[in-house]
Amino acid sequence: MTIDRLGPVDPIQKFNKSEKVERPDAHKSGDSISVSDEAKVRSEIMQAVEQARNLPEIRQDRVAEVRQKLEDPSYISDRVVEAVAEELISVFDLG
Repeated sequence: MTIDRLGPVDPIQKFNKSEKVERPDAHKSGDSISVSDEAKVRSEIMQAVEQARNLPEIRQDRVAEVRQKLEDPSYISDRVVEAVAEELISVFDLG
């Protein structure tokens, strides 16, 4: 009877072989980042808040415009009063 050698003597040797690791392409040597959509939205919100903080609290141009309108007796009409009342109701959620 003859026994032919079929493989290595150590049966675990075939499992000890490591696979070849792929190396990154040479042309992709630069660093890169990716920004999530949530981070982009938060950044836009933070920029808007910062811009709002830098604005003066009282806009003198708007104050002057309103003063000029209020000095005109024809400005205050039922239509204006109703519009202001509706806006106040919606702002304070009274309706």
